[in-house]
Amino acid sequence: MADTPTPGDPHATNTAGNPLLERAYALADADEARALYDEWAERYDADLTDASQGYVGPEVAAGTVERVAGVDGEILDAGCGTGLVGVALAARGARTIDGVDLSPGMLEQAKATGAYRRLAPADLSRALPVAADSYDVVVCVGTLTHGHVGPGAFGEFVRLTRPGGAIVATVLDDIWDSGGYRAEVDRLAQMAMVEIVSTDVVDYRKAADVSARMVVLRVAQ
Repeated sequence: MADTPTPGDPHATNTAGNPLLERAYALADADEARALYDEWAERYDADLTDASQGYVGPEVAAGTVERVAGVDGEILDAGCGTGLVGVALAARGARTIDGVDLSPGMLEQAKATGAYRRLAPADLSRALPVAADSYDVVVCVGTLTHGHVGPGAFGEFVRLTRPGGAIVATVLDDIWDSGGYRAEVDRLAQMAMVEIVSTDVVDYRKAADVSARMVVLRVAQ
């Protein structure tokens, strides 16, 4: 994929023995990613929320969105996967959520949740065919990680977010620095494009003892 992160060691991140997660952390390009997630779509939720993984990232992110921006506006779930984030946001009262994802199979699962206004295929390593300032919130969970989308996506999230709006994104903690994400967030702040609200370490796949940075940015007015 274009703009993939500078590789860390994917084997340093605990996969709790899940072979599909091991493959996900070693993806080489968008075609490989699409094929993997299409294959995984029907059992992704069961695999990631079981006792060995404890994938709490979507719930933590949805709670963060509610706390820092509210859920009444238009929200883009970037890299929505099967819709775990959309479901968590809808449970908090969000009613206008759009989702994009690389995998048609994952989008089918997201559609079945009923949480989304619109769903569309998209490669987050490229500019989206969406007008600037389209959303009050952009949320991205599970996509800024090994073998997936690199730090340049933050600039696109800024473009899509209305002035004063919020970006809430998880970045796997062990590539926050080595993958260039911290540097890109700092660059956007230095250019006065965003205010860095927080980059706290939070539980991500809690049972596997894997954490992430919860990056919260406020887009400049």
